Amino acid sequence: MARSAADIFNARNVAIVGATDKSHWPRNIYANLVESGFPADKVFPINPKRSEIFGVTCYPDLASLPESPDLALMIIPAPAIEGALRQGVAHGLKAAVVYAAGFGDGGREESLQRGEAFRKTLDELDISVCGPNCMGLAGIRQKLYCYPHEHVRQMEPGPVALVTQSGGTLSYFTRCAQERGLRFSYAISSGNELSLDLSDYMNFVIDDPETKQICLFIEGIRKPDAFKQAAAKALAAGKPLIAIKTGRSQKSREAAQSHSGAVSGDYAAYEAVCERYGIINCDSLEEMIEMTLGFQQGRLPKGPAIAFMTTSGGTVDLLHDYCEQEGAVVPDLAPKTVEAIRPYVPADCHIRNPIDTGAPVGVSGKSSPVEICKLFAADPGVDMVAWCNNMPGSARSTGVGDEVTELVQATDKPVISFARMPHQIPEGGLAFQDETGMPFVQGTRTGVRVMNALWFYAQRTGRVVGDLPAPNGYQEDCAGEALEKTLASAGIPAPKTARAKNAAEAGDAAASVGFPTALKIVSPEASHKTEVGGVSLNIADEQGAIAAAEAMEARLKAHDSSARVDGFLAQEMVSGTEMLIGARDDALYGPLIILGAGGVMVELMRDVAVRLLPVNEDDVRDMLASLKSAALLDGYRGAPAADKEALIAAVVALGNFYLDHRHLLADVEINPLMVRPGGEGVCAVDIRAIAREN
Repeated sequence: MARSAADIFNARNVAIVGATDKSHWPRNIYANLVESGFPADKVFPINPKRSEIFGVTCYPDLASLPESPDLALMIIPAPAIEGALRQGVAHGLKAAVVYAAGFGDGGREESLQRGEAFRKTLDELDISVCGPNCMGLAGIRQKLYCYPHEHVRQMEPGPVALVTQSGGTLSYFTRCAQERGLRFSYAISSGNELSLDLSDYMNFVIDDPETKQICLFIEGIRKPDAFKQAAAKALAAGKPLIAIKTGRSQKSREAAQSHSGAVSGDYAAYEAVCERYGIINCDSLEEMIEMTLGFQQGRLPKGPAIAFMTTSGGTVDLLHDYCEQEGAVVPDLAPKTVEAIRPYVPADCHIRNPIDTGAPVGVSGKSSPVEICKLFAADPGVDMVAWCNNMPGSARSTGVGDEVTELVQATDKPVISFARMPHQIPEGGLAFQDETGMPFVQGTRTGVRVMNALWFYAQRTGRVVGDLPAPNGYQEDCAGEALEKTLASAGIPAPKTARAKNAAEAGDAAASVGFPTALKIVSPEASHKTEVGGVSLNIADEQGAIAAAEAMEARLKAHDSSARVDGFLAQEMVSGTEMLIGARDDALYGPLIILGAGGVMVELMRDVAVRLLPVNEDDVRDMLASLKSAALLDGYRGAPAADKEALIAAVVALGNFYLDHRHLLADVEINPLMVRPGGEGVCAVDIRAIAREN
């Protein structure tokens, strides 16, 4: 039987194993179920020491129930759970929620062993289990509230599903999100995921026709391939995944491993997954709420251009800063739009985008901000409209409710309002938001990020995400000169080089290349040559080459007396802009391509873009656009513009090369890749490859 969250949420009856009125978890869960409308005669308390509890019959065990149990809520200590599950399965049990910790979490050996044994038990029993080490879940339409906090029973059904690997986050996120107007279809805390995992829950809510947006709180992705498949499925279904993931810091990664047994993985690799599959990656839980609100309108832009309506010069200044920092596109307004706006603003108003109307002027009883937003929406150069405005208290008392509704309905472009700062939601404000169809997000920068996220997602809808191609089985040498030749044939040439076996031969090698030349030491202990003084540049003659080689060898021996020197490499001097390109196989997410600032500053600047392979030229252009160092390629401070197209082609070529050879190579890096002036191509000055251990 294939495990599925449907086994849990389709339950017709629920057994509470460990029912007691002396502990608030079982007491609250029972109340949440029966007081929310789940059939009271289908909720069976189980406690061998009680014959009655909560005013109803209490059963000694699962075998004693009047009908086969569909769902068992295991609120009992960890050592007792396996026996109870086995008994339940023998009497038809289909699914369970296991709340107890101690199954692979905490880092203790006993917990790790129990977790592994429990995983095998669940495989044997073939039962769908949420947890262990979770706080439960809620199916709002089913009135299935298997969560110990009372507020969940007040949740109203809606289009948002939440899947969180943090049990406590479920309570606070849903409570705050409801206060902002979000309503939920499902809220699931998945715990240690020894049975059902994140991707299983994702697939379940993606298949649910009532769910339109999916929020994820991720600590670790246990089944990366299944996660990527579910993400592709969500993208194809047009259901945005709006996520926050821990693990940006080492301490965060260690904490996730400790309390839930989750392996967080490389955060940059996770971001590459988000880029490929259109996952909205949030910086905070608060932002995740605002992003979800922004997607509630159900509209996607046809381009990135945003028009901003404000009544504050200071807000205009902030918008210019935030839009530049976030990479938002702020177009000039069409002349026709400028003229149409003029009657709605003071005579001295500078009509531009963003616009500061100051004290707005009403025309024919119409609200100026609303009319200006309508004109923005009608401008063919505008793809989204953002109105800086606090949430009104009522759709009717403000007198603009009908006009805002008319504005939203007059266009198919996203039209969103944002407050300058987060503020308390006024009474009646949520009704205004619902009745007008205008999402109100909190914060100026957040408003910019929400609009950008709509365009980010729109670009990825309709994209076909294919399967990763298999390695081609090549077995050729992927080291040294052989690697250089293979890359050169793929379109990434290396500079003219000559090898010397020792320092005495360095002069002849340098002369054969031509002066001035560069000299590099060749040693397995010098993978980062500059760190051990293993590079000498602009050598003018043969004696200089010999002296440089001797000095490099001495520096390496001083650094590591046991270091082996295999010779020296003389290389023609190549000018251009230094970039880094590389490819590696991430243990969780698979083959990646890396592009960034190159040379000795790469680790200091950390200006890199990472994407899942394969990539095409458009993907690489997006990578370039995200780099601060990309400005160097445009001719920084009078330097000639670099050959960007050759760089783009080189990144694609390296990615394809790595996909073909990843069975041989764990990692390949070119640093620096010299990007020559326009039309002159690129040159791989230093190539480093790490063979797979097997």
